[in-house]
Amino acid sequence: MTDSEVRKLTIVPFAGALHGKVTPPGSKSITNRALLVAALAKGTSRLSGALKSDDTRYMAQALRAMGVTVEEPDATSFVVTGDGRLRAPAAPLFLGNAGTATRFLTAAAALVEGQVAVDGDEHMRKRPIAPLVTALRTLGVAVEAPSGCPPVTVAGQGGFAGGRVEVDAGLSSQYVSALLMAGACARGSVEVALSGLGDSQEIGARGYVDLTLATMAAFGAKVSQPDAATWRIEPTGYRAADYLIEPDASAATYLWAAEVLTGGKIDLGVPAAAFTQPDAKAHALIAAFPNLPAEIDGAQMQDAVPTLAVLAAFNNTPVRFTGIANLRVKECDRVFALSQGLSRIRPGLGVEEGDDLLVASDPGLAGQTLPAEIDTFADHRIAMSFALAGLKIGGITILDPACVAKTYPDYWRALASLGVRFEGEAP
Repeated sequence: MTDSEVRKLTIVPFAGALHGKVTPPGSKSITNRALLVAALAKGTSRLSGALKSDDTRYMAQALRAMGVTVEEPDATSFVVTGDGRLRAPAAPLFLGNAGTATRFLTAAAALVEGQVAVDGDEHMRKRPIAPLVTALRTLGVAVEAPSGCPPVTVAGQGGFAGGRVEVDAGLSSQYVSALLMAGACARGSVEVALSGLGDSQEIGARGYVDLTLATMAAFGAKVSQPDAATWRIEPTGYRAADYLIEPDASAATYLWAAEVLTGGKIDLGVPAAAFTQPDAKAHALIAAFPNLPAEIDGAQMQDAVPTLAVLAAFNNTPVRFTGIANLRVKECDRVFALSQGLSRIRPGLGVEEGDDLLVASDPGLAGQTLPAEIDTFADHRIAMSFALAGLKIGGITILDPACVAKTYPDYWRALASLGVRFEGEAP
């Protein structure tokens, strides 16, 4: 952001009920999966309903740098043409703070003949990638990440032989998805197995692995699952396909929450039950407001936790969020960011207890003026979730509001279309 751009945005509380229609953008998670798989396919694929945001543009630009033709005929479509191969780029791939693009392309770089450097901004350089690096080495890939975070350098040899690989997905399910997608282009079958699991055989955000498998299947990949912790990928490669991307469930959570906070009705154009993304699980919880449960396990809907945490500030009773340790290694330490932001509104409103977050709910916050500048830490989800607090509390100011461009560039315009006003010009 340049000095001339807006750095602060204060939400003007909305006295009535929000009514209107807002179409959420396409799913970021599905768009970046589909872009990569389409790039690895032979032929031309048409992706419709896609998200155009910072994260997906980084992915598209990286694929172009690797020899894939990626066209954008309109605001919600990509047309991807390739011959089933990625080429070594002339320069390092810069991916900002796009976790999906960084993890997915690190694994895909193993399919390239030549060196590929994958890097990001100062925030991405703090996000761990060591478990994926370790797994790729098991497959015989020469890869280096000295800090355990980006930058990563892959000395690709045009592919890898296949075989069994174990991966610790405790920090991110994206490591699993990266291996799965690259695995379909290996020279032999690849077996990806989870390591470090307890008796539950569960990882956080497993639903995102299911999104990966669904995308792969749509482009012709064959994957079987011998057990709950193992996937076997056949070396089928991918075939071009036309693919419709559903709206983003994480983005929908802000609109669902705005609806219940104000007692309004916002038409998203798609019912909650139609979403296949993990964060759609948050809809049932949001619908229970102002009687959210005393404890919410956020492990399987991690990107919805900021929305739920801010909503919980207005709940009838306190709410404890558990299973959210992975939020500490997202775009920022979201557990800290949420506790700090909530406590700027009122001291003690958000408290970290280990890796849990305790929200000391108070319905009486609504209607008060409690000036607070919310540090977003350049995290789009912190910005968008705390905007919800501003619908009911006077004086809520979002710092770096332009960071929403990462996944929802039209967020402020969407709120404005419902009648929400701001002090300062929305980016």
